[in-house]
Amino acid sequence: MTVTLPPYEDVVARYEPVIGLETHVELGTNTKMFCGCPTDFGGQPNTRICPVCLGLAGSLPVANKAAIEATIRIGLALNCTIATWCRFARKNYFYPDMPKNYQISQYDEPLCIDGWLDVEVDGELVRIGIERVHLEEDTGKTLHVGGATGRIHGATESLVDYNRAGIPLVEIVTKPIPGTGALAPIVARAYVTELRDVIRSLDVSDVRMEQGSLRCDVNTSLNLPGEEWGTRTETKNVNSLRSVERAVRSEIIRQASVLDAGGRIVQETRHFHEDTGDTTSGRSKETATDYRYFPEPDLVPLAPDASWVASLKESLPELPRLHRKRLQTEWGLSDLDMQSVVNAGAVELIEQTIAAGTTPEGARKWWLGELARRANETGIELAAVGASPAHVAELQRLVDEGKLNDKLARTVLEGVIAGEGTPAEIMTARGLEVVSDTGALTAAVDEAIAANPDVAEKIREGKVAAAGALIGAVMKATRGQADAKTVRELIISRLS
Repeated sequence: MTVTLPPYEDVVARYEPVIGLETHVELGTNTKMFCGCPTDFGGQPNTRICPVCLGLAGSLPVANKAAIEATIRIGLALNCTIATWCRFARKNYFYPDMPKNYQISQYDEPLCIDGWLDVEVDGELVRIGIERVHLEEDTGKTLHVGGATGRIHGATESLVDYNRAGIPLVEIVTKPIPGTGALAPIVARAYVTELRDVIRSLDVSDVRMEQGSLRCDVNTSLNLPGEEWGTRTETKNVNSLRSVERAVRSEIIRQASVLDAGGRIVQETRHFHEDTGDTTSGRSKETATDYRYFPEPDLVPLAPDASWVASLKESLPELPRLHRKRLQTEWGLSDLDMQSVVNAGAVELIEQTIAAGTTPEGARKWWLGELARRANETGIELAAVGASPAHVAELQRLVDEGKLNDKLARTVLEGVIAGEGTPAEIMTARGLEVVSDTGALTAAVDEAIAANPDVAEKIREGKVAAAGALIGAVMKATRGQADAKTVRELIISRLS
């Protein structure tokens, strides 16, 4: 039976959403959290493992100092209080991708607590409370094969790759975020975007969502105005910024349809489907008691030295929101123009394009114009559209040098996105360079004059604005490759 879902605008007019986000960040350390195995992405399955990360009997973990330092830096950047004493705990659960049948994590004594991160939504600052930032080890990866969806349902067999098991993983948990109303999906996306930028600025992770080094779990609940918060669901492992927004919106609509029909929301994990934008039920959600936490007996507690923490705080880089304000001033943008850059996810791309040798205006033109249009049409992130900042800078330089006009540059850009080479290579290979040689253009100008005697007579009478029609004819005859300025000069010269 097909269920008719209520319109989103109707739902948020009747219900109040409350969201919360749990974000997992794989740290970019050279070795794993508790052993010396390398952490490089990829590699043949089960080749970056040892007795420690496989949990073999008699092996003992040793904490990775670089991972602890990176976690403290993240906590400081998120305005957290750094614990003077904390310890690891065993989180017991039984999945094939967890070789020890427990995960070394932190429970009631995390490394960083009680912080906040400001994000900008529709020109207003929204402060997102940070409950905790704690350090743990990642799991392995289960691959379900033989089915159509890549999930366990319908699969004929499952394979486990433990290369990822034991990689340092930071979990950042927000406090509940009420009061955002219809903007809840946008706030969720803005928070993950800002958090990604903060972590990238610290150079502790590459935060590539497509590779799983940044993963987001989205908690959502609904309640009627004035009532207690509703039962929450947790949508697991959402792997793109766009999908974070879509997952919150989808779950708000789904929960409203259940409540409207007199049903109740089950506390459970849910899976988000990129193709449909829907969520489906996963499993009932465990509570902390189900994991039977207890202090990790094989690791000593952590007691970060206050002077060490202070020196780490002093070494923090300029954080993204302040960085954007500085760039806005340097680029001479209004608040509205800068917000357009931020909303498009183009700040870093434009900055890198300028560094590669073009102007802020030239960089913005391409990233917010043709490239943003293509990204929106295909539903991908702007950075994944197929052109690099170096490509865009080179393309704009060719325009500035008069070798390409904007129309030809767009054709060249199509070739760049298709992987044909650099802008200069594509321009040469396709013969797209602007023709500015007067000898080559004279014949086309004479033909245009001969074909349009009435227009030519107007120009002879001093009505030079009429030259536009002849310029258009020449551009058509040369497939857009004629230099318009040179063509105009030739027309005026021959008809004066």
